[in-house]
Amino acid sequence: MFDNIAIQSYEELHQALDALLEEDLNVTANLANASALLDHFLENINWVGFYLFDEDKEQLILGPFQGKPACTTIEVGKGVCGTAYRGNDIFIVDDVNEFPGHIACDANSKSEIVLPIYKDGKGIGVLDIDSPIYERFDEKDRVGLIKVVEIIKKYI
Repeated sequence: MFDNIAIQSYEELHQALDALLEEDLNVTANLANASALLDHFLENINWVGFYLFDEDKEQLILGPFQGKPACTTIEVGKGVCGTAYRGNDIFIVDDVNEFPGHIACDANSKSEIVLPIYKDGKGIGVLDIDSPIYERFDEKDRVGLIKVVEIIKKYI
């Protein structure tokens, strides 16, 4: 579907994501396709995916992703993902080794951006993206990925 499309801007990514997700109402399928599209679009990343909040276990559980095998559970308030989720805050971490309590699922990850996903005041999970280079993520990524999360929330 997207084999011959060269996505070169966040605006084009947003359009492609919206078109891709409107075809299916299944949450798992939509998040899998979203992570695949982000993996295709974003340069210098080594992991992109979702951790979803499990109400029964009160922790984040690994969801659809692209990259090496990852940590399967993260406690709320722990690591970058758990801290971002707990506070409903976006985190850009230039050097993951300097983040207190960072959970190293892949030793090659050097920087990270995590965006919480809340819908109607309820925590759904987080979008987590790792990079093998320091200081990979910036304000342009933060703004572009906020819109990605907004699009995803329409379909989950």
